[in-house]
Amino acid sequence: MTIIEKIEQEQLKTDIVEFRVGDSVKVHTRVMEGGKERVQIFAGIVIARRGTSVNASFTVRKISYGEGVERVFPLHTPRISKIEVVSRGKVRRAKLHYLRERVGKKAMLVKSATKK
Repeated sequence: MTIIEKIEQEQLKTDIVEFRVGDSVKVHTRVMEGGKERVQIFAGIVIARRGTSVNASFTVRKISYGEGVERVFPLHTPRISKIEVVSRGKVRRAKLHYLRERVGKKAMLVKSATKK
């Protein structure tokens, strides 16, 4: 194990909840405003995941006032206080970029994963 790998191992978060592309999540992020810190929630569908180890990140998309908003979050950043999975989705793609062309309720349409 090299020095770089040891440093990366120290940076990894251990309390990350398991989620996949297609899941609806709430991402609780710490925001600094002036001298105060507060938690802001960004809720939407995970449309992509990329990278491994410290470089892992994921993209969350939501519809806000009729406009699509996407935000990319690094997975192991201290700015994220927690990730909450609202519902599981069943998709056949690794990236859901096709949701960008959809309008209205269809833009958030992903089949729910049911246990059989």
